[in-house]
Amino acid sequence: MDQKKEEIKEKNQTDKWNINGANPDFMSKQSALWDFILDYYFRVEISGWKSLPNSPAMLIGIHSGTWLTMDAWTFCASWWRQYHGKRILHGTAHDVLMAMPIIGSYFRNVGVIPAKRESISAAFTAGHDVVIWPGGEVDAMRSWSKRNKVVLGGRKGFIRQAIRSGVPIVPVATVGGADTVFVLSECRPLAKLLSLKKLLRSEIAPLILGFPFGIVLEAFPLHIPLPAKIRTKIMEPVDIDSDPDRENDQEYIDKKYQEVESKIQEGVNQLASSVKFPIIG
Repeated sequence: MDQKKEEIKEKNQTDKWNINGANPDFMSKQSALWDFILDYYFRVEISGWKSLPNSPAMLIGIHSGTWLTMDAWTFCASWWRQYHGKRILHGTAHDVLMAMPIIGSYFRNVGVIPAKRESISAAFTAGHDVVIWPGGEVDAMRSWSKRNKVVLGGRKGFIRQAIRSGVPIVPVATVGGADTVFVLSECRPLAKLLSLKKLLRSEIAPLILGFPFGIVLEAFPLHIPLPAKIRTKIMEPVDIDSDPDRENDQEYIDKKYQEVESKIQEGVNQLASSVKFPIIG
């Protein structure tokens, strides 16, 4: 009975989403902090704004930094600063995070919605943009040695969502997020032993080197992100056929998945070539 109550409670917390976008008053109160974070702490550089289509789009990217994916956060914050609510972007998050009392409330105030069909479809219907990180935890928690390798995890549901919603896909490449905390090992066997897939829906138990605790197994956030330089590039859109029959065309799904993955990797390679030294950039 207690387990059932917890499931209902989690569902209710997760379902408290809307497609109004970020709360302007909430964002205004944080503007000075985010200006400092973007301009001085992470020294964020974003290129390719002109690649965005005039119509709503699905942005597909990668992110790093284990639990604190600052490349994703800085992108969404930069979007707000670029458009000031005139073009609404919804970040997406795992329903486990959306259900957490403090984190979930913060996410909703900055326009984040659950990474589910219902909420994403509603956002596109409203004429908004949505950014998705399909790789989830296998992307965010990948080892530092894989920092410049695109990991979408073979998760292709976003292609079908783009077909249903009739929107193009805009690949987003980024580097630098992996330097905010160093993932020494993904410890997948340990994650399996600890049943993290069931408990936290994670296939990885990252062993990190971070500030202030040094080398630790990070089952939940145990680091303060290092001030690594973050570079992000918005790539040219990938056109998606909105013919409903395409949703069941596996060959087409695979082809578009590979196209998106390749474009992100192309952008990552370009950005990585500019990095002289970790953290410094």
